[in-house]
Amino acid sequence: MQLHSQGFGLKLNISNIMEGKMDPMHLSASSSEQIINNNHAHAENTAVTGNILLGIWRLIDPKISLASISSIFLGTCIAASVGSIHWGWLALTVAGIFFLEAAKNASGEVFDYEADMGVNDEDQSPFSGGKRVIVDGLMTSRQTFAVAALFYLHGIAAGFVITFYREPLIFVIGLIGVGLAYFYNAPPAKLSYRGFGELAVAVTYGPLICCGTYLVQRHTLPTDVILLSLPLGILIAAFLVINEFPDRNADLAAGKKNLVVRLSRNSAEWLFMTMIIVAYLLLLVLPVVGLNEGIRLGIIGMPFGIMAAIRLMQKNKTTEIIPAQKWTLISFVLAALGSGLGLLIT
Repeated sequence: MQLHSQGFGLKLNISNIMEGKMDPMHLSASSSEQIINNNHAHAENTAVTGNILLGIWRLIDPKISLASISSIFLGTCIAASVGSIHWGWLALTVAGIFFLEAAKNASGEVFDYEADMGVNDEDQSPFSGGKRVIVDGLMTSRQTFAVAALFYLHGIAAGFVITFYREPLIFVIGLIGVGLAYFYNAPPAKLSYRGFGELAVAVTYGPLICCGTYLVQRHTLPTDVILLSLPLGILIAAFLVINEFPDRNADLAAGKKNLVVRLSRNSAEWLFMTMIIVAYLLLLVLPVVGLNEGIRLGIIGMPFGIMAAIRLMQKNKTTEIIPAQKWTLISFVLAALGSGLGLLIT
């Protein structure tokens, strides 16, 4: 099978890679090679080629892409409030972020294999426990890493086009974004294993994506834009925190020291509630320091966040907190939509 990207001048023959016959990256890092070649040896024989497309669909995960789209939307609305939108560059921005997000999901599957294997059936959720493409035998670890490499290449290519033909500073934001995406799970940094996962997600889906989108449109980055992106960063970090509850035992066994693992359950529940409250307080307070009052429309997402926090405190079983996970994502999306539309109508 050949995959083409004529716009970026890429032409990759990945038939051997997708069959698991070739190492897609010729990795020199011994830690990465060992993870791909040894840790998942028994999974290599379980993937069914006919399920690769299903595996790729899982890696794309449209429901989670709502997070990046929401941040892009806010950045676009801020830019539209002060000038016209360059739709072609916006489309390329969306494409680049889409590819990098899918790439992060794919590489995360490879490096999170042991943690995903440890999630019990009763703790599985549509929002946590990984995409399970290797665990469920849809793809081998080599195939999954090949898909990750392909997505990273396309995302980086989009970034280079924007850097050379539109806005040079995007190179810095893109470099940070690729680093956070890959090393979120991958050695040697393994950010999510060392207690930095929540911060990485907050930075990425708050300031990085929102500000990057604005920068492509306006060629400048005022402090106001950074401040407007902070509530989104806190809310998406809260979404990650609530998704860590079902995986707590598996993450603990795998040495993944996220906030939910480090804290008692009760403390982690109150942390989640605090994050929701602080995010929406920011939306209310920022206009006091001179920002557009329209952002307060983002408060429409607050009821869903509070409902999620209350349910998390009342329920223990994963099946019972899945609605709270959904409400947290809805809260994030509505905060972005409300703030963005509020900027435009005021």
